[in-house]
Amino acid sequence: MEPRGYRMVVSTVSNYVETCGIAERELIAWLASKRYDTSGLAEGRTEVADHATLDRDHESGMNGAYSRWRMRETPSATSGTWQSTLVVRSGLPEDEGRTWVQVDIEHQPADASVFPTPANTPGIARSLLDALEARDGQADVTTAPAFIEDDEDVDDLIEELCDSGRRMPVVIATVPFGKDPDDWSRKVVEPLFRNLHGLAVLYVLAPTAQAKFNGALEFHPVFGGGVRTYMPELDPAWKPDAQRHPVMSRRTIEANVRRAAAILANLPQRLASRVALPAALLSVPRQRARLRPHSDNADIKQLRSDNAALTLLLDEAEQAEGIRVSEVNDLYAELTVIERAAHDLRGENEELYDKFQESQRLIAYLRERLHTIGEFTAAYAPVDTPSIVCPTSFAELLDRLTELPHLSFTGNRKITQGLDSQSVDNWLSVAWDGLLALNRFAEASADETAGSDFLSWCKSDKSGAFPFPAAKVAMRESDTVAKNGKLRTERMLPVPRSVDPSGKAFMQAHLKIGRGNTVAPRLHFFEDGPRSGKVYVGYLGPHLRNTLT
Repeated sequence: MEPRGYRMVVSTVSNYVETCGIAERELIAWLASKRYDTSGLAEGRTEVADHATLDRDHESGMNGAYSRWRMRETPSATSGTWQSTLVVRSGLPEDEGRTWVQVDIEHQPADASVFPTPANTPGIARSLLDALEARDGQADVTTAPAFIEDDEDVDDLIEELCDSGRRMPVVIATVPFGKDPDDWSRKVVEPLFRNLHGLAVLYVLAPTAQAKFNGALEFHPVFGGGVRTYMPELDPAWKPDAQRHPVMSRRTIEANVRRAAAILANLPQRLASRVALPAALLSVPRQRARLRPHSDNADIKQLRSDNAALTLLLDEAEQAEGIRVSEVNDLYAELTVIERAAHDLRGENEELYDKFQESQRLIAYLRERLHTIGEFTAAYAPVDTPSIVCPTSFAELLDRLTELPHLSFTGNRKITQGLDSQSVDNWLSVAWDGLLALNRFAEASADETAGSDFLSWCKSDKSGAFPFPAAKVAMRESDTVAKNGKLRTERMLPVPRSVDPSGKAFMQAHLKIGRGNTVAPRLHFFEDGPRSGKVYVGYLGPHLRNTLT
């Protein structure tokens, strides 16, 4: 699911009173920049413009204190409402004197059936970061990326990456060889990071520090002008963990910096809306907007005005409830996807374990036979197997398809190349292994030795030197997808007219290339081995839409 709004959560070592003073000052400056009336701000509701109201509430007691400002802007009857919330909360005892600051921006459409407009980084978030000494765990949260130039900086950066208290992702950009770091940062990195303020901790890794950094994080490197997003709970010693931390290539960045900036911000923005709030902020009660009190002898005109305002508050509450219900439904949909993925992974792990055990038993049996006939060297000597060099990018993978004569790629090359900007480590190797296996299967089909379809071939011993996990193969889509016109149309993919006169075929058979984030790439193919000796690959890219996406 795409992120709906913007959320920034940072802490500061400044005390609650001082932080409230800074927050109110920056809020007033932000309102003034919008030409709103800031002269009468007080507790309760204030109309700062014809189309905008500001609600203020605060509380202090034994459980600490908080101050909250919420602005609602409705430019027109059809535009919907933009709601901006700023909260300053004193920390709990376990927060060791920190004060928390939270900024939320969300769009509430006038029509409940319309998807909310995505929220960009607001000016108030940037001004607060510039005014406060904002932190996330051990790291400083700023609007300008910090340069990592020497060994001491690298040590500090690695410590921050491994900090268990880190909530935000850390985004690290590198400088290409031969480029001036300051010039590259100004022209490329700053525009690239424009949507990340308050969502991530930002760094630029200078060439002088790259070697030590990549040496310390051998499974999680970044170089060559690329950018890597390091998610919380990094495990630098575990290679599979690298899949969680996506890389964006220099090619993708330079092709369109503005588009790359939007892609780069998607994951941090989604994480910000999903990660649990700190306990101090979770304890802040739901805001209930209220009118300012009037004298007891209010006239009819005032009562009517209050009645209209109360009706408006009820409408706002109903609208907010609708937004929350929609978010809960989205979370249920995400949970369904995750549970299905977990089920698939369990099946895949069981299959791989069974194959591993079978291979171990076969190795032991063969060694015993060789030992019996006196071939001791052959039984225990290391196996010299030819290595298959995997492509280093999806762009290179497409170029190397000429090595696979029984495959024909008919898909959109730009979509496949786009995976380089979001790929995790094993997607490329899984895709290449799948293509090798499909090529071998197509050859066997042409020779009439395959026996059945690709899934059955993967389950048999016929795959030989090009095995592929059967659990990653699906030969058909669900009935709901196959019978849905729009979803089926997405899977009508190009083939030669000699295969189908329409120039398209329903490619429901697919390989599950990867999981780990919302991209979850798939490779859709069409078997035509018995007729043309080919397998046609009509799509390699992000997961196509289904009933859950």
